[in-house]
Amino acid sequence: MAAKKMFGAANASILVTDLRRSFDDGVTRGYEWRVTQLKKLLIICDNHEPEIVAALRDDLGKPELESSVYEVSLLRNSIKLALKQLKNWMAPEKAKTSLTTFPASAEIVSEPLGVVLVISAWNYPFLLSIDPVIGAISAGNAVVLKPSELAPASSALLAKLMEQYLDSSAVRVVEGAVTETTALLEQKWDKIFYTGSSKIGRVIMAAAAKHLTPVVLELGGKSPVVVDSDTDLKVTVRRIIAGKWGCNNGQACISPDYILTTKEYAPKVIDAMKKELETFYGKNPMESKDMSRIVNSTHFDRLSKLLDEKEVSDKIVYGGEKDRENLKIAPTILLDVPLDSLIMSEEIFGPLLPILTLNNLEESFDVIRSRPKPLAAYLFTHNKKLKERFATTVSAGGIVVNDIAVHLALHTLPFGGVGESGMGAYHGKFSFDAFSHKKAVLYRSLFGDSAVRYPPYSRGKLRLLKALVDSNIFDIFKVLLGLS
Repeated sequence: MAAKKMFGAANASILVTDLRRSFDDGVTRGYEWRVTQLKKLLIICDNHEPEIVAALRDDLGKPELESSVYEVSLLRNSIKLALKQLKNWMAPEKAKTSLTTFPASAEIVSEPLGVVLVISAWNYPFLLSIDPVIGAISAGNAVVLKPSELAPASSALLAKLMEQYLDSSAVRVVEGAVTETTALLEQKWDKIFYTGSSKIGRVIMAAAAKHLTPVVLELGGKSPVVVDSDTDLKVTVRRIIAGKWGCNNGQACISPDYILTTKEYAPKVIDAMKKELETFYGKNPMESKDMSRIVNSTHFDRLSKLLDEKEVSDKIVYGGEKDRENLKIAPTILLDVPLDSLIMSEEIFGPLLPILTLNNLEESFDVIRSRPKPLAAYLFTHNKKLKERFATTVSAGGIVVNDIAVHLALHTLPFGGVGESGMGAYHGKFSFDAFSHKKAVLYRSLFGDSAVRYPPYSRGKLRLLKALVDSNIFDIFKVLLGLS
């Protein structure tokens, strides 16, 4: 077996130079090129779904339904939307002018940034790799994709399919780990799009700062779920379970990280969750085929450390079973773990779900506010006033009332974080905008030139120019008539 070629700084430099040459030659700018590449991505989704599902099963033990619906189908929808709307997105947007520039017209032109880097995550390796690439291609950029090495089967398949279908003069995939990512980050990019942890997000931002490269950081955080007693409890817990264990076994950036409810209502929530979990995954969820496994032993040990911490392990009210050999951890519910414990300090990113109890639901706002802003925040209630207050006062990347994670599928909403959960947003037109520069263009006529802006200056010129800048017709007439 041939040794794998090393990819270092020199290779990265050559790669970026080649792609920049293609971009400068105008390869990626035309509508037809963009459409052709998007159609090729659609062919990948349509013709290679079984291979994608198999790769996700190899990497994560992901059930076919989750792979087909939450990765392939969502990608297919993103591509179809871009194909349908691309001409509208590319069209210059008319802008109003004022008396100051009369006679003139103005527009906002969306121009591609240039050569961009997309670094994706392992938990949804196809969705989180290709979805940003859709935006980059739609906007007319040359792009390098660096898939996660923690999902090796998916990474290899992405590299193979994108090389087979896409224009390699402008779209490339670089596989590898820290060495390859470091080499790529040493280069000057026109934008870097990263999905992953806040720890690595800081590394990405520091590298980008050396070249003043703008970034989109899709990070995570501890997404809270507030459960009011005024709710449909069965529907509530089913949706929480689907959004937690039914989304890659909790290994999702918008997965519920902890529940907030009252001391009085918590026992009912726990009983309902136990019942529905058994309905979904059976009496022994470790044997269920409908739940992903933990991605690798490192993450298994990290989750075990959270669970085994003193004063946490005795808070388990459901689950807790572990199987390191098969990388399985059962759905686990914990009640009132210490607020300073590791499980409440770090993003869980796994099948563990603490429930914190409060004297009243009002306290939930203080708990959420005391922590870094999450990527998502969820509320279950029938109470209209509580819905409105939650939506207006809780700062999070996104808010969902009475469901979990479904905002991800709505292309009319921006998807992104705030504060430590990230910066920038994408999905739908927001993806196109993320990889575009909004260029201001003003067209002025050479007719109607006025001496008022030119020296020598006078008090009359000053008064007239101030009135023009203020677009105050009344004051303009007063100046012209000598009344001011």
